[in-house]
Amino acid sequence: MILTVDVGNTRIKAAVFEGSTVLGNFVFEKSELEKKIEKILKKFPNCSDLVVASVGNVEKQSFLAFENELNIHFLTHEDVYPFVNKYATPKTLGIDRMVLASGATLQFPKQNRLVIDAGTCITYDFIDENDNYLGGAISPGLRLRYEALHNYTAKLPLLAFEVPELYIGNSTAQAIHSGVVNGFVYEIDGFIDEYRANFSNFIIILTGGDAVFLAKRLKNTIFANSNFLLESLNQTFQYKIDND
Repeated sequence: MILTVDVGNTRIKAAVFEGSTVLGNFVFEKSELEKKIEKILKKFPNCSDLVVASVGNVEKQSFLAFENELNIHFLTHEDVYPFVNKYATPKTLGIDRMVLASGATLQFPKQNRLVIDAGTCITYDFIDENDNYLGGAISPGLRLRYEALHNYTAKLPLLAFEVPELYIGNSTAQAIHSGVVNGFVYEIDGFIDEYRANFSNFIIILTGGDAVFLAKRLKNTIFANSNFLLESLNQTFQYKIDND
């Protein structure tokens, strides 16, 4: 069994795999890391490897506390991946984006792939049908948009996410919800339209915390999987073992 851990900007997500089968999913705060991993290992004592992809601020020592119980692997830019990284600044490409690109390459061979991860930030990552990673885009996620309106204006309130009642907001609160949420959806549909106009044989993979919400509202047909990063982390580790 393999325990995969994704340390994001906001929270930590984890999953236990046996082969390609998910045995358990977990989401917790960074402050709970060691306590939660202890509980997971008690529930799944046959875990042999802990595989970590991290973009958040969590000390490696928190994971190394378990090095006597299982093998620990931190994915880095130096690991082997199933695509050619053609990013102009390859060392600055986030490990999470590399893992997503890896999963897309392995799960959907011989086609153009666009991976959209809608979390704290929205990331767009494009891998062509010849397995070249070409890049993509980064923009603020839903929560960041709400926070920016509040933090960088004098009087706009900080609102919690809410699906707007009307396209034309008839109050300040409804205007904010309409602008944030509809703008979020229109941005993603616009990016997808641009890629579709330039590439055929195309698949769109949507993941991240807002994937379920978005899947119901985007006009474009997509493959939505909120667990795609952890599945990709497991697949990338298996690929690494087979190709090291």
